[in-house]
Order: sequence, then structure tokens, then C-alpha cells
Amino acid sequence: MDVRLTSEQRQLRDAAAKLAADLGPGSVGELSDVDRVTRLDKAVEATGWRALRSDGAAGVEVAIVAEEFGRGLVDVPFAGPVLADDLGRHFGAGPATLAVDDEAPDARGFQRAFTLHRNEVLAGDVGAPVPGADLTRHIAELTGPLEPLGELSAADAERWRALAQVVTCADLVGCARGAHAVACDYAKIREQYGHVIGSYQAVAHLLAEGLALIEGSISVLRHAAWAVDELPPPEARHAARVAKIYCARAARTVCETAVQVHGGIGNTWECLAHVYLRRVLVSAELFPARLEEVRSGLS
Repeated sequence: MDVRLTSEQRQLRDAAAKLAADLGPGSVGELSDVDRVTRLDKAVEATGWRALRSDGAAGVEVAIVAEEFGRGLVDVPFAGPVLADDLGRHFGAGPATLAVDDEAPDARGFQRAFTLHRNEVLAGDVGAPVPGADLTRHIAELTGPLEPLGELSAADAERWRALAQVVTCADLVGCARGAHAVACDYAKIREQYGHVIGSYQAVAHLLAEGLALIEGSISVLRHAAWAVDELPPPEARHAARVAKIYCARAARTVCETAVQVHGGIGNTWECLAHVYLRRVLVSAELFPARLEEVRSGLS
């Protein structure tokens, strides 16, 4: 495995990062800016990234976009539609988002949702939104009975589950990077006792430990994303489980550290740190992995 990104993958990463920086929320108040969200949704739709798998993209490319969108708190659907696209492409189905159990966790603007039950792909209608912890993604209930769309082979179903865990891992890594950057920026300007707080070892060590966790997360994510298409399905699923366990723990630690570095202001509504933490808590519970499911790969 070559962990280096190709020139095309770097261009994709840069384009996703720029879109997130230009139109993603720069503050908690901007989350309610309907005009911004509309422009962001149109921009994401125009890229065609929600249909990356139909266009032949590998798991690495999907993870690249998901990571940058997590870093920029992109608050329009991507993970749901791109995973639904990977299910629907086997049957020529149209655009939809993803459903998990009886809810669509990334549903803004979508009327249909696909879900995988064992090896069978089911389709249902998206209903009314329901309250959720994540302020950047809309959760909606499914309405009416689910209809069968088709059946995947056991190998394809297992590979899709690996991709689903990889996409949520990428979102976790991106959120960790974003929260860490916010904390570092704050530590450079907040002064106590005549010095910026980042000059004190207690704060500097917290941020350094967070960076180490992020670097480890990137490593396991890259391997798992590569494994989706390059390794046999059982091995790809194992890599995805290892990545999910590591990235979920690391991202939560980094985001909680970001809140701590902000001190009292970190517990206020206006601070973006809690938005990252909320998103991480939700992504960690989507397609979770348990230690009992892996025999090696974690230290």
C-alpha cells in the first residue's frame, strides 16, 4: 500500500477543503443562515461528489471528501447520499440518502432513503425531521413500509459496510482536525498572566497530544479507505472496524480537549468547539465497532 495521495487525489482534497472554507459555517450563528446553506447545497450538488461511487471513485476518494467536509463542518448532506449511491448503483436507482434503522441521519432535502438489511437493499420515503444532537445534519424519520430494491452479494454487502465505517471515520478525523485547529488558534490569542496560554506547557502538551491522536487516526483511516477496494471483504471490514474504534476514541478526546483549552468560553453556545463535539458523538455511533469484533490491530 502506498499511503501517498496521487496528484488527482490532492486536487480533490484541495477542492473539497476550499468549498468547505468558502461556504461552511464559520460560527455557530451561521448554522441558521438559510442563504448560505442553500448556496452550499447547490455547490456540493454541482460537484457530483454525492455520486462518487457511481462514477468509479475508490474508497480513498470518498474518504478524502468526507474528511474535509467534517473539518469544515459542512452542514449539507454528503455521507448519506454517497453511501446510498453505493447501494443504488447496483440497481440503477436514482438519488437518495441513507437510512439507518428507521431514521435518515443525513436527510436535508431528500425524499427517498436506502438502507441495507442483511444483504437486501430497501427503499423508503423520508418524513418529518426529528431533534438530534448534531447541529450540522438533519435527522428525519422514515414513513410507510420499506420496499425491496434488490439484493447484494455477500461480498458486496460486506464491502459496503466497510465503506460506511470508513466514511464515518473520515468525518471523525476531519472533525478532530477542525476542533484542534480552533483550539490552537484560540491558544495563540488568549492571554493569562501576561502571556498567551499556548506558551504554557499544560496547554501546549494537551494540544500536542491531540495532534498525535490525529496523526494516528489519519494512518488507520488511510489504510481502511484503501482496503475497501483492494483487500478481500473480510479484511476490508476488519480494517474498517479497527479504524472506527481508534478514530472514535481519538476524535472525542481531541474535541473534549478543544473545549477544555477554551476554558469557560468553551462551554458557551457561541463557541464552535461544542459543534464539533456534537458531530463527533453522532458519527461515532453510526456503524459502531466493538473491541470484541477485532482480534488484533489495536494497542
